[in-house]
Parts: sequence; structure tokens; C-alpha cells
Amino acid sequence: MSCFRLRRNLHQIGDQMTTKKKTAAPAPAPTTRIGFLGLGIMGSAMSANLLKAGFEVFGFDPDTTARARLKKVGGKPCTSMADLASRVDVIITSLPSPQALMDAAQAVAQAGNKGLIVVETSTLEVDDKLAAKKILAKKGITLLDCPLSGTGAQAVRKDLSIYSSGPAKAVKQLAPVFEGFAKANYYLGEFGNGMKMKLMANLLVAIHNVSTAEVLLFGQRFGIAPELAVKVLSDGAGGSRMLDVRGPMMVDQSWDQATMKVGIWQKDMKLISAALAQTQTPAPLFAATLPVYNAAMGMGHADNDTAAVFDVLAQMCSPRKAGKRK
Repeated sequence: MSCFRLRRNLHQIGDQMTTKKKTAAPAPAPTTRIGFLGLGIMGSAMSANLLKAGFEVFGFDPDTTARARLKKVGGKPCTSMADLASRVDVIITSLPSPQALMDAAQAVAQAGNKGLIVVETSTLEVDDKLAAKKILAKKGITLLDCPLSGTGAQAVRKDLSIYSSGPAKAVKQLAPVFEGFAKANYYLGEFGNGMKMKLMANLLVAIHNVSTAEVLLFGQRFGIAPELAVKVLSDGAGGSRMLDVRGPMMVDQSWDQATMKVGIWQKDMKLISAALAQTQTPAPLFAATLPVYNAAMGMGHADNDTAAVFDVLAQMCSPRKAGKRK
């Protein structure tokens, strides 16, 4: 799609599709049954918020603990992906890998009803999503590419932005659902544009996360208390969402309470690197963050939050005074 055409689409459709907190969410239709495939950090938070918004929520995850967690908050766990697909009007997927998406597409295509809409929120290659789209389209099922901007902690607070792409009619139809778990929905046009915007957002996250660790460590060694630095810097020109979200985690070294695990983040880093190579885009700042995240993996932080990059930098400058690892 040309830049002109994308701008025209945004002009014509964007205002009616962008939803914000200040706008009262319309009451969900009582017949709208929402299904979740993937009940991890993001899926469990979004499903809980949709339950609070009055939707009937079903869910499946191979992890029995995740299914039990859904039941505890009022959702209805399903025995399989096919079981879920046969019982709902809308499916929201939050999946860890291309293979998981392919498996889901096959199961939903076999058991889902014609007219079903699938909202794919995972961070995966556009080509993988297109393959899933083709499988579902043969059965009259619509797949939307709708990655999310925000951490697990933000998902709990409904502080998420949706980057939606695909058929405009289907996106508009889901406005009440989106308002049930996110603060805003940005319609970006043709299928795949959502993932392109997601990679752009994550490139900034990668840089801002490491820069937050860098500046807090700098201040600490300067004699400025990290908690004071977070408060003051967040209110100035140098503030960023990562300083707001991950700064406090770096201050109290609570990166064991992961909202985005370092191990999972490595997948996102690889997707960004591949897209930069494909578009021949120079990205020296992003490139500088790669060794820091790799070092976090090497130090045993795979299951910890990406705020653990603070520990990496602390170890580099003074191992005896490094932040504790959890």
C-alpha cells in the first residue's frame, strides 16, 4: 500500500476506529462470546478485563494452571482449541511461536463457524500470519493482524494500544471488544501493517529499556538515589514509558516478577533485526542493545523481566556492587 493510500485510509477510518479511555465503552452484546487461545501473561490479563467488562469469556491453554486461573476469575476453560472454536464468536490469540499459530489456525478452521473473527495479537512474522490467514479464509473465517503495544503489567491496567490491520469492517465490528481490554485501537490499513508498527514500537522499547538502566546506574554512581531519579526524570524531557514502567523494577530489583521475559524478548529482537536487514535500514542504537540482552541471557535472566538489563550493566562496571539476580 502506498503512503498516500495509507494516509487516506487513516483519515477516513482512523477517527472512528481510535478508542480512548475517556470514551465510555459501549455495552457488549450479550451474544458476543470471546475465546482466548493462549492464557499467559498477556492473555490472562486481557481475558480478566473482558470478564469485568461483561463479556462471556472462554479460554484454552495447554498449561492446566493457566486454565485454572481463568476459571477462578469467572471464565470458562475449554478442553482443546477445537472445543473453544466451536463455542465462541470471536477468538483472540496470544501465542509464543509460528508453529503454535499454525496449530491454532488448523484447529479453528476445522471447528470454527463461518463468520468467526480471529484477532491475532502475537508478535510473529507477517508471512506466518499470512499463512494462517489463508488457512482460515478457506473456511470463511476472518483473521486480523492486531499486535499489542504494552507490557503484562500494562495489560492488567488496560493500558494497551492495539495496532489493528485487516478488513476495516471486521475491525469496526470489534470496537466494543477492543475497548474491553485496551485504552486505544489504531487502525493501520491492510493486513500486516499492524506487525510493521509493532516492530517499530519494539525497536524503541529495546533502546529505551537499556537507556533507562544506563541512566539509573549513572545516577546511582553519581550519588543520586535511583527512586528519586525515576521520579524526577519521568517528569522531564528525558522521560519515556520504559522509564515509567521498568524504572521502578530496576530500583527495587524486582525483575523476577516478569511482565516480558528476556527469553521471549529475544524472539522480538530477532524479528526486528530481520526487518531492518530486509529494509536496509541503519539502526546503530538498536544494534548497541543486542549484546546487553544477550548478556542477560548468559547471566541466567531468561525467565526474568527485561528490566534485568540493569543487572548486566551493574556487573560490567562493578561486579562486587552489582544488583542481585533473582
